[in-house]
Amino acid sequence: MTALTLSTAGAATLRADALVVGVAKGPKGPVVAAGAEAVDKAYDGKLAAVLDALGASGAEGETTKLPAPDGLKVPVVLAVGLGSVPEKDESYDEEALRRAAGAAARALHGTKKAAFALPLEDASAVTAVAEGALLGAYAFTAYQGGEKKDGKNGGPKQPLAEVVLLGAKPRDKAHKAAAERASVVATEVNIARDLINTPPNDLTPEAFAAVASATAKEHGIKVQVLDEKALTKGGYGGIMGVGKGSENPPRLVKIAYTHPDAEKHLAFVGKGITYDSGGISLKPAGHNETMKCDMSGAAAVFASVVAVAKLGLPVNVTGWLALAENMPSGSATRPGDVLRMYSGKTVEVLNTDAEGRLVLGDALTKASEENPDAIVDVATLTGAMVLALGDRTFGIMANDDAFRTSIHEIAEEVGEASWPMPLPADLRKTMDSPTADIANMGVRMGGGLVAGLFLQEFVGEGITWAHLDIAGPAFHEGAPYGYTPKGGTGSAVRTLVRLAERTATGDLG
Repeated sequence: MTALTLSTAGAATLRADALVVGVAKGPKGPVVAAGAEAVDKAYDGKLAAVLDALGASGAEGETTKLPAPDGLKVPVVLAVGLGSVPEKDESYDEEALRRAAGAAARALHGTKKAAFALPLEDASAVTAVAEGALLGAYAFTAYQGGEKKDGKNGGPKQPLAEVVLLGAKPRDKAHKAAAERASVVATEVNIARDLINTPPNDLTPEAFAAVASATAKEHGIKVQVLDEKALTKGGYGGIMGVGKGSENPPRLVKIAYTHPDAEKHLAFVGKGITYDSGGISLKPAGHNETMKCDMSGAAAVFASVVAVAKLGLPVNVTGWLALAENMPSGSATRPGDVLRMYSGKTVEVLNTDAEGRLVLGDALTKASEENPDAIVDVATLTGAMVLALGDRTFGIMANDDAFRTSIHEIAEEVGEASWPMPLPADLRKTMDSPTADIANMGVRMGGGLVAGLFLQEFVGEGITWAHLDIAGPAFHEGAPYGYTPKGGTGSAVRTLVRLAERTATGDLG
């Protein structure tokens, strides 16, 4: 993990390998942002003019490297775009700062130490810049370069090793707390990314359960793992029905964080399909290659519970990881089979590629037995949600409009794009089965909403529940941008952590 330090040293006096400054998009060209005054002075007040001559505009995420002039103790200055100059008496948007810091950190892969002289008006800005830099510094290189891990001789470049936030006061309690929180959250998001990026031959349900168990115990989190024997004996027909076609058997992992002063209990449920071939309803060529990411929901739940524990929040949080590998074989569930779920409800399986809702159904029922104040499930559930919202926004469904609104507001607050979606009652009828209590498929149009309605069937009566379909933003296949890398993103971790924080303080609408 990239190191993070706060410093009151001047931008002109700190020794580092690079110095990051902000530049905004003004009406007549780039404008040097606050925090870079000493750097601008070293360029004789002409930094904006130099950037303009090089074609820089200050647009969001734009990076421009310059040789440092005399007077600075760094060899390189990196100017990063913050977007439009704020209106009078307004500050830079936190997400703009987060993305700019991330873009700068990505541009400095292979660098040991970089000082960030970006606008830091308050503790919230410290959190945003620190979080963005630490998330942007991420790289997954575990399977690259062999012994060449130093970025030389053909090895992959390593992430920026140290981030120094200039203008952030190490003795200021608010600044220190903001940096510590950012470090915890970014660390856990990056761990979720590591899990998502790990090849499925190495991250089987059993291996994922082992990682979760070891990490949870390290942080005083209680762990319970149900293996295939316990799942069969316990009647978890959904999880076993999905996992029985694989040589790697399924697991249901419970990780429970408790605090002596907690007054509320949250349950997070994560879909953990460590590889999804589609089962007997095999996915077509071109749709299998990234299916290691189908456990992103479980990764988000695991990482968020660990983050809550490390932050010591006064709220009880239980994570449920429904882990299985969906494979075709002679023992696999067939289209037309009927599974008896943990709840006792029977499900006719019309499509074995609609497997996430089956493992989640069992986990939601189990989570409901503890009667938490709210349940939130997270899943890469449907391609339909990607068609509806694109690949950067997750959908939110809930059985309580106020709770859905609160989660949407929280997600936007932490910089995770989301959108509230309905649960139309008329779509429920399309899952009626002549053979079982319900089918695992309904009409194709509105398929993401149909999946949400299916999940709602397994939530305990009277329990507030929300479903986050992160199928779009969980795995980024395009070029990196801001603090978002190629591959696993750790989507929903920051939303879940902020939900826990607001629940702990009673500040949940």
